[in-house]
Parts: sequence; C-alpha cells; structure tokens
Amino acid sequence: MTLNTQINVRIFLSSLVILIIGCTITIWHAKNAIRDEIDSSVNMTTHIITCGLAQKSPNDAAWLNCFNSLKETRHLKIELLKPSGEVINLVKKDHQISRNQLSPQWFADLIGSRQAKTEKQLTTSIGEQFSLLIQADPLDETEEVWEESLGFFGTILLLTQLTFLSVYLALNKSIKSINSIVDALRLIETGNYRLKLPEFETTEYNSIAKAINHMIGELEKAQQENRALTQHSLEILETERKQLAQELHDELGQSLTAIKIMAITANRKESEIKPMTEAIAEICDNLIAVVRTLMHQLHPLVLSELGLKAALEDLITRWTGKQPALKISLDCPDALDLAEQKISIQVFRVIQECLTNVVRHADASKVTITLAIIEGAKNQISLSVKDNGKGCQAGQLKNGFGLLGMKERIQSLGGTLTIRTHPQQGMEISALIPYTQ
Repeated sequence: MTLNTQINVRIFLSSLVILIIGCTITIWHAKNAIRDEIDSSVNMTTHIITCGLAQKSPNDAAWLNCFNSLKETRHLKIELLKPSGEVINLVKKDHQISRNQLSPQWFADLIGSRQAKTEKQLTTSIGEQFSLLIQADPLDETEEVWEESLGFFGTILLLTQLTFLSVYLALNKSIKSINSIVDALRLIETGNYRLKLPEFETTEYNSIAKAINHMIGELEKAQQENRALTQHSLEILETERKQLAQELHDELGQSLTAIKIMAITANRKESEIKPMTEAIAEICDNLIAVVRTLMHQLHPLVLSELGLKAALEDLITRWTGKQPALKISLDCPDALDLAEQKISIQVFRVIQECLTNVVRHADASKVTITLAIIEGAKNQISLSVKDNGKGCQAGQLKNGFGLLGMKERIQSLGGTLTIRTHPQQGMEISALIPYTQ
C-alpha cells in the first residue's frame, strides 16, 4: 500500500469515527431536548388551562376563542371531557394545519420520540367537573434536529474533502521527491555515480538529497581508486611475471646449460673431473640462492613454516643487510604465531610495504614495529609502524598505491587503518584487526 493511500485511509477512518461519535452525541442530546421541550409544553399548557377553568366555564365563548390559539403551540391536541364522556374540542377544524414530515422515518425511529400525553381532573368555579386531555406531537422538534444533523453531516463531509485535497496536494509533491530519490538510488545500485540529485524545497528531502549526493561522490571516488588499484595490481603482477621469467631465463637457463655442458665434457676420458665438479657445485649454490630469492618474493616460506614473528625477523634481517644505517626494532608476542594464515600474510605484507615506504621516502634512521593482542569483549591485533623521518602535513599526504594497498588489506580483515604524521616528526601507521584465538 502506498504512502498516499495509507494516509488517505487513516484520514477517512478518523473522519468516520468523528462522524459516528458526533452523531451519537447529537442524537443523545436531541432525545433529551425533545423530551424536555414536550414535557415543558404540556406542563405549561396544563397549568394555563387549569388556571383559566378556575375562573371560567368551558362553555364560555370568549374563553373558547382564547384557547383556540393554543393550536399554534407545539401542535398541542387539547380535549375537555365531560363526566358523561362527551368531548369539548377547543380547536376548530379550520385552524388545523396540515404538515408534511421532512425527516425520514428511520431518523424519527432512531430519535425514539414519544408523544407526551397527560390527563387531569378539573373543577370550575361553578363546580363543574371536567377531564383535561393534552397530547403534544414531537414532530417539530424532530424536524429541527434533522436539519441540525444535516448541517453537521455536511460540515464533516466538507472538512473531510478539504482535508483529502490538502493532503493530496502535499503528498503529491512529497511523493515526486521520494520517487526522484528512489530513482537515483536505483541508478547507484547499477554503479552509475554520475547522477546528482537536485535541491528540494522541503528541508528534510533536501538534507537527504545532500547526503545521497555526498555518498555518490564518495562511491565514485572509491570506484576510481579501486579501478586504479586494480590496474596497478595487474601491472605489478605482469612486472613480477616478467621479472620471474627473466630470472629463470638468465639464471636457471644459463646455469643448467653450463651444468649440462660440464656433464657431457666430464664424460670424456681425458677430462679432469675435480674442477668440473667444483664448478657444478658452485653453480648449484648460486641456483639455490636464486630460487630462494624468487620463492621469498612470491611467498615467504618462513611465514608458513615458523610463523609471523620469525617471518618478520627474517624480513628485518634482509632490510638491515640492505640498509645498514637503518635501525629496525620489533616487538611481537609469540602468541601471534597462532594467528590465521590470512591474517599473518596480510600483516606481513603491510609491514613489508611500510618498510619499503620508509626507505624510499622517509629518510629515517629508526623504525619501531609493535604488535600486540588487545583482549576484551572483542579481541584485536594492534599494529604500529613508526619512524623518525621527515613526515609531512596530514593534508598533503598522497594516497599512493602503497597506502591504498595497505588500506585494502586491513579492510579485507574487517579492521581499520590510521595514518598520523607531522613535518619533521615522522609518521606512524597503526591498525586494529579483529582476532579470534
């Protein structure tokens, strides 16, 4: 069910409830008012006639003419009965007023008005005995209530229509704004981040539009970064493959060719075996070193065999051999050797990239690597790589492929990466990674 339909249905039901309550109260008041009016008219007329008969005789012509006017009072039907049962009609036939009932019969039945009737024994001043019979017809009051009810029903109907109209106009504009937002979200779902929502007159919708536009901008930026990172990763992969092929061709190919030649030569009787075997052994040692270097570049076997701490120590030894002036310290608990392989390899690659950036850009003399396990409601691995290099302003920090790669690695583990740097105060890269022991 649409929002417009829901609101219109609720307005209709609310108006219906108000109408029912109003009708109930109106009918209740109408019944009481009609009863009071009829009783009052009958009592007043009875009192007047009683006082008049105390002074006059019912046969007095002047007195009869005076009471003929009572036919205009709530359509009273007044009769005087002699002790013999003979009726003295006070109201002349030519004064009777014919009326048509305007209210429907079901309404009169719902009001439930009764005809008030009273009978009283009277004695005139000359001692005559009479019975006074007065009956009041409630039709007048019923007609008045019906007219008031029609006015009330018409007012409720008019207010309901005006409410529906105002709600429709307001919702129609709002729904157009909502449809624009929904269409934009559907385009975002397909990966189209170029569409921007316009400004809306309604403050709330305008705030939503600004938030969505900001989200679109961030998604487009992330998409561009991911594409660039993917392209860079593919380039690195091709470069590594090319280097690996070159190493295999230059080192393995030439060395194996030399071994083969020496083996063929050694097969001759006049050849000297000892120098050739020494050369073959030297070539094999060189091949072993080349293979180990290639294997370490592809994947550090120490990490799989001895754990994260040993792999990091081996990495630091290699960097120290290449950069003797750079002092690298490591603080890593032994418990991290039990970490999952996917966590260990990502942490290793992040630290490897950090050391590469320090050597290339930081001009640092000291690097501190700290790893710790934070126990609590959620166990986490805390990683910190801090150098004393030249640093830079945080706003001037460029998100190169190295930093993007580190962020992607940490985020793939469900963690967060933070970079803190200041000019001449070095740089610290820290990360928090969820850890299950």
